[in-house]
Formats: sequence, structure tokens, C-alpha cells
Amino acid sequence: MVFMKEILLIISLILCFSSCEGDAGYRIEGKLTNLEDPLIYAVFESEDRNLIDTIICHKPGQFKIEKKQDGFNQVTFFFEGRTSWFTVYLEPKVKVKLTGDVQHPALLQAKGGSLNNELSAVRKKLAPLLKEQADLLHIQESESVDVNDIMSRLANVNHQLYEQALNYVKEHTDEAASVVLIKTFLVNAEDTRQLDELLIMLAPELKDFYLLKELEQYSERAKRTALGAEAPNFTVKNIYGETLSLDSFPQKYVLLTFTAPWCDMCQTDELYLDEIDRTYPKEKLEQLLVSLDDNMTELREVMKNDSIRWNLVTDSAGQATRLVDLYNVNALPRCFLIDEEGKIILKAENGMEIKHALDNLIE
Repeated sequence: MVFMKEILLIISLILCFSSCEGDAGYRIEGKLTNLEDPLIYAVFESEDRNLIDTIICHKPGQFKIEKKQDGFNQVTFFFEGRTSWFTVYLEPKVKVKLTGDVQHPALLQAKGGSLNNELSAVRKKLAPLLKEQADLLHIQESESVDVNDIMSRLANVNHQLYEQALNYVKEHTDEAASVVLIKTFLVNAEDTRQLDELLIMLAPELKDFYLLKELEQYSERAKRTALGAEAPNFTVKNIYGETLSLDSFPQKYVLLTFTAPWCDMCQTDELYLDEIDRTYPKEKLEQLLVSLDDNMTELREVMKNDSIRWNLVTDSAGQATRLVDLYNVNALPRCFLIDEEGKIILKAENGMEIKHALDNLIE
């Protein structure tokens, strides 16, 4: 009888551990090489929420993370002080193993789940190009290189990746991996025509795939700020508490510039915004700066020493974030030149290009 009780106890413990193991909705195990910083950030994402976890690798490059909450579509891992990242796609109750050299994050392999397995196979085929791309980007940071040569080689590699991704999508219109490749290699923010054509080609069974929906929404946002489109209007308050909208600048050109304090190329002098302000009269041109910074008090102090009274909007109450989404800004700096009729006539990453355009527009 005692023996039977011991057997029942062992069975109950096994069932208990099995149950605990099964409680984890998502499980990812990592075995990475060349990881210098043991701290990893994991951002679990769904269509309506994000959840951030931190991981400490107590053994070099090795970690395990479990998440019991369901409803997440993907998790993005950020390595080496968030300077590189890799996305794993999630399926409930499916364990994923992440391996590879973290110094080449595009070459990492995620095994587990149909989409991760498809993408791992694709990355294996693209490995030589992805490695060359990463090496060229690293070399580009060195001061003792021929920048033009590196840029030319990088453009050639990027074109080859584009062509191979395009061929894969055309040959695998029923695979979710094709949607990821479209998002990674085939999106042109200035022209969504090819994106729209590729999305139409995809098999009907992918229509509910969340990344496909995201690309459709992205295309709609990009059309809002296409050249010739009417600039989306908005209402915001600048750092002085003044309410502004595009209607605040009737019959004027408006230069709308998105910046951030941590962006070296976003400073007003780097963008020639100071020179533009001094060159063109207020009755012809107004500038509006949108900065991803929420410290209005500090900015007001800085502005006291500036000879120009900038129309500056910060991220207080999410103003800048809303405008970033409204204008589909995916890189900083970003400048939009809006004409007297409220149409977008130029988009650029540098003020010199804007200045040249204004020289031809304003006498």
C-alpha cells in the first residue's frame, strides 16, 4: 500500500511538472556566439500591445525566456546595447531555438515554428550576401576607407538582395516568409506601387496574416505623404503654448522638419535650417520643427540663447509621436516642403536639398 502511494506521488509530481512546462505560452532558448554584453532586451509584440523583458546571460551567449501570456505575434531581441536586433516569430506552445554569431544578426537562425523555419532556410541561401552587407557596413564606419567605393559595393549587394527577395516572393506567394521578405527588402517609402502589386499577388490564405495587414496600412500611410498629395493637417502646441496647424500659415511655404536631440544630423545648423530662416522672409516661408524630446523646460532654456525663435513642437503628450505616424516618418532627420496650396512638393533628409528647391521657388 505504501509502495502504491509512492508511485501515485511520483506520477502526480510528473503531471505537475508537465503542467508547469505546458503553462509557458512561448519559449525561446538562445545559444549565441560573440555576445560581449550579457544584457539582452526582449520586446514581445502583438497588434495592440508590447511587453519588454530583460535577460541576463549567466553563461556566455546562453539564455532561456518563457512567456505565459498569449496573443503575441513576435519577439524582437536587442543585443550589444541595443545596437543590433533580431526578430523571432511566435506560435503558441512552440519552442524556438536561436543560434548564431550575434555580430552578424541578419544571419542568426531561429528554428521552431513554420515561419521561423522558412526564414532560416532563406537566410541560409542569402548568407554570403548578408555577411558581405554586414561587413561593408562595419568597414564604412572606419575613417581610412574609400567611402565611394564602399557605397558602390554596398549598393550592388543591396540590389542583389532585392532581386533574390523579389524572385522568392514571386515563386512562394503562399508562404508567410514572403511577407517578411517584402517588409525587409522590397518596401520603397517613396513609391508604393510595387508594394501594392506584390501584396495583390499573395495567396488569399495570407490575408489575415498580421504582417500583411501592417504592410497594407503602411501603403495607405505612405500615400498620404506622397509627392503632390495634400499635406495632412494637424493641431499641436509649440513649446511656448501656442496652438499651430497648417492653417496657421496661409499662402506660405511651410518647411516641416522632424528631428531628435540624440540625432547628430538633426541639428539646425547641420540641416541648414538657420541659413534657410535668415534667407527667406517670414511672409514667404515658415518653419515648424517636430522634436522627439519631451523636456520642454530644458528646450525653452536652450532656445533663450538662440537668435531664432523656432516654432518647435516636442513629444509632450505624444504630439511628436502622432505627427511621426501621420507623416509616415521612418528615419531622422526628415523634411517636408509644403507649398502655398498645402501640397507636399519635396521630401528630403538634408536642408541643402530644401534650400536649392527654395532658391528656385522664392525670388
